Amino acid sequence: MPKHYVAIVGRPNVGKSMLFNKLTGHRTAIVEDTPGVTRDRIYGTCEWNGRTFELIDTGGIEPSTDSEMLLFMRRQAEIAIETADVIIMVTDVKVGVTAADLEVATMLKRSKKPVVVAVNKCDSVGPVNPEVYEFYDLGLGDPIEVSAIHGHGTGDLLDFCTDHLPEDTGEEEDEDLVKVAIVGKPNVGKSSLLNQILGMERVIVSDQAGTTRDAIDSYFENDHGKYLFIDTAGMRRKSKVDDAIEKNSNMRSINAIDRCDVCLILIDANDGVTEQDTKIAGLAHEAGKACIIVVNKWDLVEKDTHTMDKMTEEIRRDLSYMPYAPILFISAKTGQRVNRLYELINYVNEQSAMRITTGMLNNVLADATARVQPPSDKGRRLKIYYMTQTGVKPPHFVIFCNDARLFHFSYQRYLENQIRGVFGLEGTPVRITIRQKGDQEE
Repeated sequence: MPKHYVAIVGRPNVGKSMLFNKLTGHRTAIVEDTPGVTRDRIYGTCEWNGRTFELIDTGGIEPSTDSEMLLFMRRQAEIAIETADVIIMVTDVKVGVTAADLEVATMLKRSKKPVVVAVNKCDSVGPVNPEVYEFYDLGLGDPIEVSAIHGHGTGDLLDFCTDHLPEDTGEEEDEDLVKVAIVGKPNVGKSSLLNQILGMERVIVSDQAGTTRDAIDSYFENDHGKYLFIDTAGMRRKSKVDDAIEKNSNMRSINAIDRCDVCLILIDANDGVTEQDTKIAGLAHEAGKACIIVVNKWDLVEKDTHTMDKMTEEIRRDLSYMPYAPILFISAKTGQRVNRLYELINYVNEQSAMRITTGMLNNVLADATARVQPPSDKGRRLKIYYMTQTGVKPPHFVIFCNDARLFHFSYQRYLENQIRGVFGLEGTPVRITIRQKGDQEE
């Protein structure tokens, strides 16, 4: 992980997220012309002049507010300030210095961190805009004119950041990092689980569905390993998604699945498996990701000796396409069984990356075809020549035969079950490709 952090802070709607996206080169943060879109801390990697650091986008700071959500957003920004090595305070040249700007500047002076004022929305090039001089009143040194839309001034901004970052230690980035996406429908407890894992208020937790909007990365390390947990926005049915912000949130949740190694699919123990749960789990399955089904809020369920077995049967029935996924019953609120997640994450990640030699595969294939003869059609019998593994995450096997049309789906499933029976491959989907003799092997 990058060792240094730069936080972007400021009052609402000054262009912090747009500047974050410009500096990182990716549209990671949601940008809308609406105050309060960004709520949690969002991380992105930035490179400049041979230096690499983590950029932190934050929600707008409202110094005086009674809103619970705005207080949460302020706390997230305060944590980012505490974490950062350098701070960028973003202001709006079109509005000028406001009372909120002055209060934010006072907060930043107390941090004793290097701070640079980025006067945003200076979209034209040429002589210095005279309105920029007003921002000297903040008492934070020379302000820098920037345009988050066009990129003007961002080089000077990054020069300041790299000049004030601590020296690199020379340590390499961790290669054994496991990326874990926490996915599920709204209000199922994703953010509560992340906070329980991290032991801190990393993301905002509220009973209000849709509190989390971005996919948020959090690095965590313990005795079990090194992890990057990605908390995502709850994915609602498309018919319920009616604004641009939530559509962007859903897209980021899908992108989080694409870039993770392991998916934690959260299900509300009170609701059981809903139609939306099956769709979300299906996205992880189709993406070929190692999966763990996590039943949350188990502390709120009235239980007897058969409750867990009964719910397990219901989950296996409703998510019949992923019988390989282990099921864990937890309470993110109380921490019940949360510690068991790490061993499961490591296990399914290793299973997803398993490589099996061609010799071992063909021994299993010979035994399987001896037990159950390959199917035939109109007197023509399927002949299977050999099998080999061509990829991992998920394990991908290619089977060569005389006629792919004779390879019935049920026999393909039978062979998959034989492979799983010998080698395990728990927690991961398996891909099987059928090729006829003469097809080029990739």
